[in-house]
Amino acid sequence: MELAVYNSKGEKTARTVTLSDSIYNIEPNDHAIYLDTKQYLANQRQGTHSSKEKSTVSGSTRKLKKQKGTGGARAGSIKSPLLRGGARVFGPQPRDYGFKLNKKLKQLARLSALSYKAKDSNIVVLEDFSYDKPKTRNFVELLENLKLSGKKTLMVLSESNNSLYLSSRNLKQAKVIRACDLNTYEIIRAKNLIILEGSVAEIENTFQN
Repeated sequence: MELAVYNSKGEKTARTVTLSDSIYNIEPNDHAIYLDTKQYLANQRQGTHSSKEKSTVSGSTRKLKKQKGTGGARAGSIKSPLLRGGARVFGPQPRDYGFKLNKKLKQLARLSALSYKAKDSNIVVLEDFSYDKPKTRNFVELLENLKLSGKKTLMVLSESNNSLYLSSRNLKQAKVIRACDLNTYEIIRAKNLIILEGSVAEIENTFQN
């Protein structure tokens, strides 16, 4: 697949880039995308939720009233789950929500997500550039020039660029990520991918090894 390279003004340059069919033109596997996304979201959960059970809630273990003869139901201690301020039955406890996926399946999921973006013509190749200092206005102008304003956009860099990262940080619809950190969730979450020219080779090195 051959795509034109755009500059930061939104104009086509004389250069083109060929995207590898083994990355951007495979038969997508929806189930692999589902599993990889599910794992990513599970790993984001802190799992620090905790509730007090009968052995941990504070209170006396004294029986509140005699067993029989009151005309009411039996009652144990004040720590009973039936009473206000008592324990909780089978409440949430700290846990790790993560689970394992095979490396090849995760690779398939990411290639599938990239292939969907390519098939929908939602990939823009942009020539390498940077800002002298972080400025959100410059990033907004870039998206307007590329006619991507108001759309969820993911920019892929070959290496860390603090100016670009800080310029996009205040924009809800835009995110900047390194090629080596690409994941299925971020790819499918974005409507459009902006791939810097220098990161095309980095993506191929990452996903073909």
